[in-house]
Formats: sequence, structure tokens, C-alpha cells
Amino acid sequence: MAQRTVVTAQLDELLDEKQAANHLTVSPGTLSVWRSTGRYALPFFKVGRMVRYRRSDLDAWLEARARSSGATA
Repeated sequence: MAQRTVVTAQLDELLDEKQAANHLTVSPGTLSVWRSTGRYALPFFKVGRMVRYRRSDLDAWLEARARSSGATA
């Protein structure tokens, strides 16, 4: 049970914009544009001036975008 709690805590780790961008292999500026335009429904938290992303949300967002065939665009 203790290991499950640790794994859950790691998955729900909050990442700053630079860490989140690195996780998604995009630039922090790209994340900023996505947030401001609403291009993608990528959940984030705003704490004062800081923006944070939950690692598990980033992974879920990536998983939802997985394709096994079709156009690349």
C-alpha cells in the first residue's frame, strides 16, 4: 500500500512550465500559446503568476493523442 501511495504522489507531481515543456518535448513558449489560445485542452493550474502542470495530466493528454495509423498531421 505504501508503494502505491508513493507512485500516485509521483504521478501527480506538479511541474513548472519549463519542466512540462521538456516532458512534452515542446518549448515553454509553445505551452504558453496553447494556454492562451485554448488550442489544446491541456489542464494547468494558475497559482498567482505561476503556471503548473500535473505530470499525470500531461501523460493522459499524450496518451489520448496516440495514433496507430492515419495521417501524421
